[in-house]
Amino acid sequence: MEQKKMPPPSGMAEALRAFGLLSGVGIYFLVFLGIFIFLGQCADNFLGTGRVCTIAGIILGFPAAIYSLYRQLKYYKLV
Repeated sequence: MEQKKMPPPSGMAEALRAFGLLSGVGIYFLVFLGIFIFLGQCADNFLGTGRVCTIAGIILGFPAAIYSLYRQLKYYKLV
C-alpha cells in the first residue's frame, strides 16, 4: 500500500502548536516552583525554622524548574 503524503502544516497550525507548547511551559514552571515552595513551607512548619526552608525551596526550585523545562523543550526539539 502506498502511504499518502501529508501536506506541510500551515502557518496557523504551527502557530497554534507553538502557542500550546509555550503556554504549557509557563504553567509547568509555575507548578514545579509551587511544589518546591510548598515543601519548604511544610519543612518550616515541621522544623520550626521560620522561613529558612521556604527560601531554600525557592532557591532550589528555580534551577530545578529551568533544567526540567530545558529537558522538555529539548524533547520537542525547540532548543
